[in-house]
Amino acid sequence: MIHQKINITKTGMYTLIFVACERELEGLTVEGKTVWKNPTGYLPGRMSPFMTFYSFMALAYGLLGAFWFFQYMRNWKDILQLQNCISAVIALGMSEMALWYFDYLNFNMTGSRPMGITMWAVTVGAVKKTVSRLLILVVSMGFGVVRPTLGGLTSKVLLLGGTYFLAAESLDVVENVNTINDPPGKERLFLVLPVAMLDALFILWTFTSLSRTLEKLQARRRFAKLELYRKFTNSLAMAVVVSVAWIGYELYFKATDPFGERWQSFWVIPAFWYVLAFILLIVICVLWAPSQNSTRYAYSEEVGEDLDEEEVALTASTTATKPSLIVEIEKSGVKPDSKERKSVNTDVFSLDDDLEEDKRD
Repeated sequence: MIHQKINITKTGMYTLIFVACERELEGLTVEGKTVWKNPTGYLPGRMSPFMTFYSFMALAYGLLGAFWFFQYMRNWKDILQLQNCISAVIALGMSEMALWYFDYLNFNMTGSRPMGITMWAVTVGAVKKTVSRLLILVVSMGFGVVRPTLGGLTSKVLLLGGTYFLAAESLDVVENVNTINDPPGKERLFLVLPVAMLDALFILWTFTSLSRTLEKLQARRRFAKLELYRKFTNSLAMAVVVSVAWIGYELYFKATDPFGERWQSFWVIPAFWYVLAFILLIVICVLWAPSQNSTRYAYSEEVGEDLDEEEVALTASTTATKPSLIVEIEKSGVKPDSKERKSVNTDVFSLDDDLEEDKRD
């Protein structure tokens, strides 16, 4: 067959069909290559908007990183360990968006998709997704604010994170490596289910931990931290509601477009999740931004260090009554240092080292 060049003047979805009408050609095998090129480059129409989207997202992460770095350097003496984790997520997000942009840019210029850049983008993206979820989870547990360490929960958190990374990496490899235009088939369904189940587990564990953290802060009268965590909880709840609504829209979009006729709008579906993750990261950055008052939200074993102004005033007004109160208690035969032992919750989402924290307090 001779080389032919066909000019297409109308935007749309085109299909190339080979037809062999002669009976003696039955079972014929045809080998060759077709090259499709748009006016802007080799990227297919379904993928073309992603290059612009990733460039804007890389710029957005860069601006957020510049703001965070400026605040970080201004208050580097008061930096919390949690803020170092946030810095890592911002760096991973910026790297992921830049890698995806260069992957698509190279594809658009050369007509082939190199496996190396794609694998790097997929791996960095999977790491960023995992670290982001772990960050939200440990924040919900009160790490660095209500508790100094995760204690016995560390191994469970790391196990969940490692499992999620493997599932997310496998799904992204199937969806992107050596994939040009057509979405993958049935194998994607078997890889989507584990990721969806692990995401549901993250959500359940996160809100269970948030509930316990809010109860602790309320009981200990840490009003500044309580207000911070209430804002964080409201943001997460709103993100979950929006996510469920978008999943419903995504199912409707795919069910009503079985032949991909709305291919020009397809890029909005996956782009939404990147935007939502970025907005959540902004919320966390605003709530836990480095400042001179960062240590106010840090965990401290000294009770008086975490008290609000109202609590300090209350403590000062009742100091004079403490000696007589202690004498009366001692006369009744009860030691002032004794504490009521709490029952240990064996729930899988429970904070197993609550008893140790209460002893430290």
